[in-house]
Amino acid sequence: MAADNPPERAETPEGLVAQLIALLTVEELDTDLYRGPRQPGGVGRVFGGQVIAQALQAAQRSVEDGKAAHSLHAYFMRPGDEDHPIIYRVVRDFEGRSFATRRIIAMQKGQPILNMAASFQREAEGLHHQADMPEVPPPEDLRSDRDLREEIREQVPEKLRRFFLRARPIEIRPCAPRSWFAPEKQAPVQHGWFKVAAALPDEPALHRAMLAYASDMMLLGTCMLPHGVTWMTGNVQTASLDHAVWLHEPFRFDDWLLYTTDSPWSGHSRGFNRGRIYTRDGRLVASTAQEGLIRLREPSS
Repeated sequence: MAADNPPERAETPEGLVAQLIALLTVEELDTDLYRGPRQPGGVGRVFGGQVIAQALQAAQRSVEDGKAAHSLHAYFMRPGDEDHPIIYRVVRDFEGRSFATRRIIAMQKGQPILNMAASFQREAEGLHHQADMPEVPPPEDLRSDRDLREEIREQVPEKLRRFFLRARPIEIRPCAPRSWFAPEKQAPVQHGWFKVAAALPDEPALHRAMLAYASDMMLLGTCMLPHGVTWMTGNVQTASLDHAVWLHEPFRFDDWLLYTTDSPWSGHSRGFNRGRIYTRDGRLVASTAQEGLIRLREPSS
């Protein structure tokens, strides 16, 4: 049976961020067993970033103080259903002096929907280098994704309009916006600034979970850029297959971060994508990778 309905979706930035914090606050049911709450106003398939972030939060609850998540690797097996909460089981595979490893199984109605492994490390010094941040306009010079969507509200089919235009807790400012309905073929590279829309508490684990949540937002679309399709054109089916995040440096997700993505390959109904996440002062704080389904639909008769 489905759980009680979650609260209505907030509209203010502060309300939306408070609901996102609540969404990523997993409930402990027993030792290493957690329940993730449902998305307010959620309908249909659960957003993959939500499952990853809740799984990371469950794993972080099981790790001793002093060790922070530095990587996670997840496989999506089944789509999550917004009508049901998600149960997370954590397996403590390794607990060393410097590193710890956890496996997390996300389940709905007795079936796994995601398997994830996460690794944690106690802070240590070492050799350092990083890739340079690309030169892009600052976020203050760019328009928000929500404003860009509002401009084309009349082009959006009525059945999709509420979801397409709804306020979101993550603000995105793309550096080179593309058309949702008549996209031109272009190189598989894109850049965009993003951050949570209101201030967050000083909890590094929460900032890491927020970044994991948002890292699934702009990545998969990169491999569609050379082919002139988006999920709004109606001729392509997309879904995340696997997702990886490496957390390099401390950061705050209520400050602007640059997400730069590229796709070196697609084929066999799959597209591969990579991402780098920078602070405004050019520090590389995270890297991502994802392979997703990009299957062309047969034309309707």
